[in-house]
Amino acid sequence: MSAQYKNQVRIIGGTWKRRLLRFPQIDGLRPTPDRVRETLFNWLGQDCTGLVCLDLFSGSGALAFEAASRNASKVVAVETAKPALEALRSNQATLAASNLEIVWSDAMRFLDSTPQRFDVVFLDPPFASDLLAAALERLPRILNEGAQVYAECAKWPELAGWEIIKEGHAGQVQYGLLRRAETSM
Repeated sequence: MSAQYKNQVRIIGGTWKRRLLRFPQIDGLRPTPDRVRETLFNWLGQDCTGLVCLDLFSGSGALAFEAASRNASKVVAVETAKPALEALRSNQATLAASNLEIVWSDAMRFLDSTPQRFDVVFLDPPFASDLLAAALERLPRILNEGAQVYAECAKWPELAGWEIIKEGHAGQVQYGLLRRAETSM
């Protein structure tokens, strides 16, 4: 792994438990903390076998690699920043993560164009943007029935058509597991 990646986060469960993911310093890139990832994967069930997952604003890849480590059948990690993309590819090679597909794309462009469908989607966009609301608006087209969406934000946007099924706080971060509201099915 290149010495240029001084930041790191540890995978907390599954096949690659305790393995380190290294990533570059990028403004706004803040990996989901261990405690929050542990809570998330307790909510989802520790095993992701058979699930198709999307990590839309992948950044360090902590959520993507965590799902892949827990036997997701496929994880798509979408990233637009080239330094983060290079780190994702390097970590993928180091771990021989064959169930991880890394896509270099703008998140909204990906949502508008992908033919794939997903069971779990991870949304952790830059907090100083309106990308969470924009992503939630576009997501229904690519969700399988019963899909769950994990989101992190500084403050929840309008969640029309969505319901929070579980939520928590870590410092200034709000996070939760969402699903389509019954009335919008």
